[in-house]
Amino acid sequence: MIVDLHNVSKHYATGAQRVDALHGVSLAVQEGELVTILGPSGSGKSTLLNIIGGIDFPDEGSVVVAGQDLTGLTNSQLTLFRRRTVGFVFQFFNLIPTLTVRENVQVTSTIVPLPLDVDEVLAAVGMIARASAFPSALSGGEQQRVAVARAVVKHPLVLLCDEPTGSLDYRTSREVLGLLERVNDTYGTTMLLVTHNAAIAGMAHHVIHMRSGEIETDTMNDHRSPASEVTW
Repeated sequence: MIVDLHNVSKHYATGAQRVDALHGVSLAVQEGELVTILGPSGSGKSTLLNIIGGIDFPDEGSVVVAGQDLTGLTNSQLTLFRRRTVGFVFQFFNLIPTLTVRENVQVTSTIVPLPLDVDEVLAAVGMIARASAFPSALSGGEQQRVAVARAVVKHPLVLLCDEPTGSLDYRTSREVLGLLERVNDTYGTTMLLVTHNAAIAGMAHHVIHMRSGEIETDTMNDHRSPASEVTW
């Protein structure tokens, strides 16, 4: 088990009201799985992902990722965990505009002890020919490819993707999903992909539906479809 959550709850105060972002969530993910987390806005998807990534903290429950109990780590230990164990891909690319494609990826490779080869990863995401380009010269899909490469070069045990196709058009979205699928297949990276798009569930091993801060259904997908067949 690479991700193991038990009875996790997270509350936020908005004025005099308390909002239950997560309520009693338990989740088990096996190593190498590609997991989609589906649900409407406000269902707790991003909060769940942030807690797994050590960005946010539960108010109750236990969170164990790659054998580490995150609820017992200090801030410095959490920083080391995020650096070495998890990679993040978000809806917005957050590339450093003054660095080239290769340099954006190299920056991340320097913070871990055993990174993948930068050019190997750029080739895997189809960006080796644009390695000397700056982000301003890239399309949205190309920038997201670089963002994926930046996360993958760390060789993380878990890759967390929060609406990675949310700002992309249909054709480019399918390309990025295909890329994530190849990363999962090539490197065996466990991947959790948050989306509001139910059509993406077909490519996953493991499908979670959330609503109102709770897991509504948690199922395995016996008949996966390739990302190239995703339609919406």
